[in-house]
Amino acid sequence: MSDFVPNQAIVGAIRRISDALTEQSEYLTKLDQAIGDGDAGITLSKAAAALLEYVADRPIEDVGTWFAGAGMAINRAAPSTLGTLTATALMSAGKVVKGKPDISVDDTALMFEAALAGIQHRGKTKLRDKTIVDAMHPACEAYGTAIADGTSLEDAGLRTLRAAEAGRDRVTPLRSQIGRASWVGERTEGKVDPGCAAFVIVLQAILGDRAEEL
Repeated sequence: MSDFVPNQAIVGAIRRISDALTEQSEYLTKLDQAIGDGDAGITLSKAAAALLEYVADRPIEDVGTWFAGAGMAINRAAPSTLGTLTATALMSAGKVVKGKPDISVDDTALMFEAALAGIQHRGKTKLRDKTIVDAMHPACEAYGTAIADGTSLEDAGLRTLRAAEAGRDRVTPLRSQIGRASWVGERTEGKVDPGCAAFVIVLQAILGDRAEEL
């Protein structure tokens, strides 16, 4: 698939993501209070505000540089663990398309892979540690496969969301293994990981009304 993604569609998706994370701040905070230090919602609200400010006056001339700048904006506004991981994901995604004035659908799959790899490297996480990676990894695989098969971008997005939700639910019964949540021990069992939940919210926002089809 070689169709290009309009730059205005990227900006629109970032705005929807920012709005959704802000709206779901209290929910994410409650999830994090149950297993961590309770700052997930606050952190992502700060990241969302930084992104909205960033896209307001930053036209996309080089997609890679633009994404890197978005990551740096988050890093300045929300320098906590989750904020740093979010920033790393955006900067890692930007690296693979640096110098391109626009990107193809195939490029988006490469960016997804790079974002996941960046988070795993920075966070020193693996599958079943019960982190955002457990939602991102199956979602990335589903997206890459769908794009390689020539599936439409919207249908690929729906497959990706299904995979992320399944990944989130798959690790919910498990005990958290990373960060502050790992200190809580067995009390994390049966609790939704806030990173996984946040990633599902991001995908729902990207899909917009199409997400309701699931």
